[in-house]
Amino acid sequence: MDRLNAMRVFVTVVDLGSQSAAADHLGLSRPVISRYLAELEDWVGARLMQRTTRKLSLTAAGQETLPRCRQMLELAGDLQSAVRQPDAAPRGELRISVSTSFGQAQLVDALAAYVKRYPGVKVELQMLDRTVNLVEERIDLAIRTSNDIDPNLIARRLSVCRSVICASPAYLREHGTPARVEELSRHNCLTHAYFGHGLWHFDVDGQHIAVPVQGNISANEAMTLQKAALASAGIAMLPTYQAAAALRSGELVRLLPMAKPQELTLNAVYTSRKHMPATLRSMLDFLAQRFADEPAWDQGLGL
Repeated sequence: MDRLNAMRVFVTVVDLGSQSAAADHLGLSRPVISRYLAELEDWVGARLMQRTTRKLSLTAAGQETLPRCRQMLELAGDLQSAVRQPDAAPRGELRISVSTSFGQAQLVDALAAYVKRYPGVKVELQMLDRTVNLVEERIDLAIRTSNDIDPNLIARRLSVCRSVICASPAYLREHGTPARVEELSRHNCLTHAYFGHGLWHFDVDGQHIAVPVQGNISANEAMTLQKAALASAGIAMLPTYQAAAALRSGELVRLLPMAKPQELTLNAVYTSRKHMPATLRSMLDFLAQRFADEPAWDQGLGL
């Protein structure tokens, strides 16, 4: 019996709450999961779990065994890291989740550069405008722009995510240019369905101001809002990682530079520091270096 794999199966079944969920997560069949558990129980000499049709519960022996299995798996991971060649190129597969807007605006180019440097790595990119469950959907790494991260996950700060208020020159010629944030309430504002839908928050000279906004176009991702703004449909609050090129070209005009929209943190989110594959660690280091505290896309915008 491969005892380490049996321990890994046992820990995964406990963490996910069922053998079927563990089978999906580990890429194994249900019979293989059951066989590993049975062989681990034979080796330990005790029943580890009570299995019913509705739930799994640990026996007293299972409660004693679980932390020791976690410790053994951690030690095995440390051993592998200690003897691995320090200059060995990363290889293997990574499943990465990211929002559509950041994925297309920034992450795809970053991943292209990464796999060019490390051709032994294969990346499966999931661009989704929803918060994914990393365990259930077998995601190794999620890129999220948020100041509120699930405390059960590990977050590594990659950079800052700033936003700007902007509109096309044609819209401003027709409707005028707001001089104060309060005037936004009189304009057609293009709003994000999940972020600041009816209320935009600003810092103006150290004072927090919340401005109610409304408009006739709302969308669940920023790329759609930028296209609507470019089509002169209204005023939008857009992330600079996406809008920077249009601002530099003059297709969009930055408004109200004295008012700073709320800044968010660009995070790399994953499930655990323990047993972290070398490829995942390499990807984290690469992205942190590429995006940096002052991202390249903000240069020259006067933020």
